[in-house]
Amino acid sequence: MTLLSRRNLLKAGAIAVPAAVLPATRPAQAVAPLPVVQTSGTAPAALAGFDNVLKTFVKDRKITAAQLAIMKNGKILLARGYRYNDYSRALPTVSPTSLFRIASLSKNITSAAIMRLVQDGKLSLSAKVTQLLGLTPADARMEQITVLRLMQHLGGWDLAVSKDQLWLDHTISAALDLPLPIGHADIIRYATARPLDFAPGSKMVYSNYGYLLLGRIIERVSGLSYESYIQTKLLKPLAITRMRLGKSLKSEAAPGEIAYESQYTHKSVMDTSGTVVPYPYGGFNMPNQDANGGWLASAVDLVRWTLAFDKPGTVLSAASIAKLVAKPEIGVTADGAWYSGGWWVRQVTGHLNTWHNGSMPGTFSYLARLQNGFSYAVVFNRREETGSLDYDLIDDQMNKVSVSSWPTTDLTSKYF
Repeated sequence: MTLLSRRNLLKAGAIAVPAAVLPATRPAQAVAPLPVVQTSGTAPAALAGFDNVLKTFVKDRKITAAQLAIMKNGKILLARGYRYNDYSRALPTVSPTSLFRIASLSKNITSAAIMRLVQDGKLSLSAKVTQLLGLTPADARMEQITVLRLMQHLGGWDLAVSKDQLWLDHTISAALDLPLPIGHADIIRYATARPLDFAPGSKMVYSNYGYLLLGRIIERVSGLSYESYIQTKLLKPLAITRMRLGKSLKSEAAPGEIAYESQYTHKSVMDTSGTVVPYPYGGFNMPNQDANGGWLASAVDLVRWTLAFDKPGTVLSAASIAKLVAKPEIGVTADGAWYSGGWWVRQVTGHLNTWHNGSMPGTFSYLARLQNGFSYAVVFNRREETGSLDYDLIDDQMNKVSVSSWPTTDLTSKYF
């Protein structure tokens, strides 16, 4: 019997075929969806180049929470949240107003608060820090530390020598025979009893501790808490209401705050139990980081914040802004950049470009104010770790994007 006639007979039911001979019906196999970068918010077609940079950056690094905001001439043109989703776990949506730890982007906020006190006649940039805070240092050279030198990282502390006092909780606890968690006063007591690493003003070395001291000066001079002074004098005039100081534990997260990720763990600094915790949650003390790196913000908050420097008279006068970004007494780099007032600064085509990044376990952030009225902010819920791609590449990639025609729509009223 030919194959064709056999098939015809089977259709007609003339041939009985044992069940074992018929092919078994296979159950449908669930197909795992491919990983995808999901977005929220608005990205105009004219700015697709920036949007694509973030999508690729997030995908390549498998970042589960990120944001980008772009402002041009005071108008917010792009506001977007991103998340890499491989469907291995449930992930919350990242909106343009989700809050992130911004780490050292907090420094230009602190410096602006100092300049506001100077502008209001309550503080001098040449004031001695030891006198302002009533410190009796072990090293007499500490008397040479002024408010301005703290703002410009010229205070005398070198991370490579004495290490970062903001990350020595266990050491300080043991040295002072104090229980964890320690506070600002304990860190200051520990540092003041030790010698400086170099003479103040003789070289520039990045110092988180110097900004901790600036936060205490703001409190001492204003009579308000550091957070309250910033919110009432600096953020309120710009209608920024979401920004606040962060907490250490996941259970203390602010409404709308994203979750932070790191492959590393650390012995908790929140108590003496010795418990090993995820590094972003108890591996360091967020309240101690306040003036150095403790703020929470969204990317749209950050670009809105740049108006404090781009619109003189709103928060700071033109004279105050000029002092804040002026060249320091020492420390201009070979390519013409310098550090002043919580920003890296460079003269470009008649404009002072300013920028800064922020980094701590579970956080990487970047904020830039560039020529032609262009500002942008990016924030991520993780940073570069062993074996991961470089996060510092974000500014190079953003700077390579060209825009033929800028949108005219303004998203500001949607978020403020």
